[in-house]
Amino acid sequence: MTVAIHTGLNKAERTGVAAELAKVLADSHAVYQKTHGYHWNVRGPEFFTLHNLLEQQYRDIWEALDEIAERIRALGELAPQGASAFANLTSIKEGDPEQDAMAMLKELMKDHETLIATTRAALKASEEDGDDVTVDLLTQRLAAHEKFAWMLRSTLGGR
Repeated sequence: MTVAIHTGLNKAERTGVAAELAKVLADSHAVYQKTHGYHWNVRGPEFFTLHNLLEQQYRDIWEALDEIAERIRALGELAPQGASAFANLTSIKEGDPEQDAMAMLKELMKDHETLIATTRAALKASEEDGDDVTVDLLTQRLAAHEKFAWMLRSTLGGR
């Protein structure tokens, strides 16, 4: 049985926004996995500080994954799931646990910048389609990833 969705967004708008959200979800999932893996595998004199920094970040991203997927469902679409579905949607590459700590952080900083770009594209589509709820969600995620990139950049000695 199909039940109509009456939220003020038409089918094309909902489908378009959901497709952009699926990319954000896939990139977020990839950054989550890499951050969590680097949390486990980071080594060196700053281990404890970096271990805790990465834990703060992966915990935040983990919670956001559910919010993003549930928004896709609220728009009437199915959220992508599984490794192959995410691999087809993301441009984030898997991490290498053999890297030193600073290489891990530099890679994560760049991944957050990629995710920021993906989020901005989805935000633009949401604004164009008048989806204020998704705009709000993506604005919050954008702020979080900009902060995470800044923290990583500052840890690496940048501005």
